Amino acid sequence: MDKQEAARILEEIALLLELSGENPFKVRAYQTGARALLTFPGNLEEGVATGALLRAKGIGRTLAGVVQELVEQGRSQLHEELKAKIPPGLVELLQVPGLGPRKARQLHQELGITSLGELEYAIRENRLLALPGFGPRTQEKLKAGLERVRRYAGYFRLGDLWPAAQELLRQGRQAPGVARLELAGGVRRALEVERGLVFVAAADSPQEAVAALQRLPAWAALIEAEPGGYRLSLPQGMEATLYPVAPEIFGAAWLAHTGSEAHWRELTGRAQALGLRLTDRGLFSGDTLLPSREEEEIYQALGLEFIPPELREGEGEIAAAAAGALPRLLTLADLKGCFHVHSHFSDGVNSLPELAAAARERGWEYLGLSDHSQSAYYAGGLKPPDLARQQEEVAACRRAFPEVTLFWGIESDILGDGSLDYPPEILQEFDFVIASVHSQFGLKREDMTRRLLRALENPATTMLGHVTGRLLLAREGYEVDLEAVLTAAAVHGVILELNASPYRLDLDWRWHRRARELGVLISINPDAHSLEGLAEVEYGVMIARKGWVTPAEVLNTRTAAEVAEIFRQRRLKGGA
Repeated sequence: MDKQEAARILEEIALLLELSGENPFKVRAYQTGARALLTFPGNLEEGVATGALLRAKGIGRTLAGVVQELVEQGRSQLHEELKAKIPPGLVELLQVPGLGPRKARQLHQELGITSLGELEYAIRENRLLALPGFGPRTQEKLKAGLERVRRYAGYFRLGDLWPAAQELLRQGRQAPGVARLELAGGVRRALEVERGLVFVAAADSPQEAVAALQRLPAWAALIEAEPGGYRLSLPQGMEATLYPVAPEIFGAAWLAHTGSEAHWRELTGRAQALGLRLTDRGLFSGDTLLPSREEEEIYQALGLEFIPPELREGEGEIAAAAAGALPRLLTLADLKGCFHVHSHFSDGVNSLPELAAAARERGWEYLGLSDHSQSAYYAGGLKPPDLARQQEEVAACRRAFPEVTLFWGIESDILGDGSLDYPPEILQEFDFVIASVHSQFGLKREDMTRRLLRALENPATTMLGHVTGRLLLAREGYEVDLEAVLTAAAVHGVILELNASPYRLDLDWRWHRRARELGVLISINPDAHSLEGLAEVEYGVMIARKGWVTPAEVLNTRTAAEVAEIFRQRRLKGGA
């Protein structure tokens, strides 16, 4: 069992313990243990065998025993007992925004609710109104939350689908008879959420290739589902579809199954206007099959530049390709560092030297540290004495890692009135300040807009963090006038964060082109709370590409000296 799966089970144990009314300290211990597993260096089995796991911060003897059981037996007795004790529908209820374990337990104990359907019926009958701690407003919020759950049912985040796709590709490309295997569908186009995965395989004998794939562990459940297509059931309810085709039409099939529908419709229309016929079986002139082994051949035949898959949304990309006006999109290699990184000073798990070493290993020139400010007490926000200690450690870390520029920043809460956490004299001490909303998400549109505009006007604000506050498949972004926010960011020279966490991917890619038009600089920030979280800049790059963003429009493509100067100029403005 790998670290990710073991951590997932510890998280589920914590959830089940909370649903059963267990001691909060015990619940928190399992939550902490799950995070500790994800950051545990090396192999988990070796860590159990050598006792190194016991020396890991956040793992005590009890948790180490549970992990050992998971590694050696593939299961945990405590986990199994809790699953047998807790009605499975109670876990399902937690999908509803605003319904935590305590309230879910209360609904079960008072009203016998054990499923989303029963909750929906209870709301319809107004049965929640009589419960302590509930009321008309809470009931309406839960009703809206249920509607969101229904709308999101069957969808998965890019951050879950992308790793699953890479593993399927890794194994599938080893199958005999599979000449080529590629990812298609919405995940290839970098949609932030999607229903499942789509693959296209090139094979001289599609049936033999499918049989070879079925002998691989990851592909064993592959079954024929429709003419020309095969369905694969994956863990956590995901599904994948495979289209095996002959090599000579691979490019056409890959293009068709990548989509989007709007992009494909425009392409086939353009082909028709040129006297050609484009289908997923190839590009034809009359009955003659034109070269279509590669997508590039088809675009060229249609008089177009190759269009990167992230842009294929029917948003003007074909007209731009016809005019030779497609931008040179950002790549992961363009990044020279990142910002919005949390350490163990607040709710991160790694020390400053560990973070600096990880940045060095990635070949980055710099790293932007930004722990939570004091108002974020729930995340271990830093009080002034903590800041003094951290400033000393930053100085020591800079001496120990001269090849990595460590920028000292803070993620300062935007308070309800739009002011920033900490007085101006403290904010001026930092190299940069990320201003973020972490509370009072339910303000009216005009009030939230006014709140953000005031934060943007604050001369201490360097960046605006996770602009809409959304959590994909969990929480809608708050109501805000984004046009006004983007315009104000341009006026005040504030950088907009593209929060690369796969739970956020915020600012939404659909607004990137407007930000570019206004000349707003974008920063790809992982919002990392562990070393593994630094890698999530890749999702930010994918989403930036989808928003037509170029290297020149991204802060992280600057050198350390250029970034330092941008921050210096901002601080000078703040001190004016």
